[in-house]
Amino acid sequence: MSAEKASPVSTFQKRVNAEIQDNLDEDIELELEDSDLADLLAETEHLPMHDTLPRQVYFNELLRLQRELIKLQDWVVAKKLKLVVIFEGRDSAGKGGAIKRVTQRLNPRVCRAVALPAPTERESTQWYFQRYVPHLPAGGEIVLFDRSWYNRAGVERVMGFCTDEQYEDFFQSAPEFERLLVRSGIVLVKYWFSITDDEQHLRFLMRINDPLKQWKLSPMDLESRRRWELYTKAKETMLERTHIPEAPWWVVEAVDKKRARLNCIAHLLTRIPYEEVPYVKPLLPKRVHNPEYHRNPVPHEMYVPDHYATLVAEAAK
Repeated sequence: MSAEKASPVSTFQKRVNAEIQDNLDEDIELELEDSDLADLLAETEHLPMHDTLPRQVYFNELLRLQRELIKLQDWVVAKKLKLVVIFEGRDSAGKGGAIKRVTQRLNPRVCRAVALPAPTERESTQWYFQRYVPHLPAGGEIVLFDRSWYNRAGVERVMGFCTDEQYEDFFQSAPEFERLLVRSGIVLVKYWFSITDDEQHLRFLMRINDPLKQWKLSPMDLESRRRWELYTKAKETMLERTHIPEAPWWVVEAVDKKRARLNCIAHLLTRIPYEEVPYVKPLLPKRVHNPEYHRNPVPHEMYVPDHYATLVAEAAK
């Protein structure tokens, strides 16, 4: 086979390998600690590499940025700040993955993600922005919107779920709504995750064939694939008409998922000037021992069966 014919297959295979490796790395990230980094990476270094950041560089930088996010979180709490971050983009652009890395090590009582379903019949008769307002942060909170009120400028426009009048009214109202939020003290940051036509095609194929990710692919997602150009036109109009000084859009190049996550987090950290809040280590109190207390045994039938005790014993041999 000639080099010309072999090259596209090789490129496609590299992209598939990258997707498989990224899925595995998600599992590694959940267990990742600084001291364990080298050992965890060594266990998977046999996987084919792809044209992206070296994996150890990625993990080291992710941990560094997540430590900074904790400092930002502490600053938000200490100063009673209100932060809203909007994540928009095409289906499979990597919004959810980026949100997961932001929230991964933060306090869920401080930082939460909001992903609203389609509006109910009642909500569809309300003021358009009304159902988003209850999810806005109070002082000392961070809210990440996995899609937002910009559904009207995207999916609703492309799929015909809103009228031309409603669509135009959105563009008249959205900038004023966001200026109102900013005047109220909310810091509003808006990200658009940008991927190519070919990259979305690959990611959809991977989801179709991955039982762990098939739930991510809805009939609406499949239809959006067919209407790629209409989404492109809607995106361009949205960015043009809602890019305002008080709440500008920031575009994240997201074909490379790992670089997109790092770039997004690094940029987010620049949106709020923060300082490290001094941490006062609490004094662990001594446990009170009551000689009259005797712990009652728990009935055996209440315990969850240990299905893996045999495997643990065999591994210890």
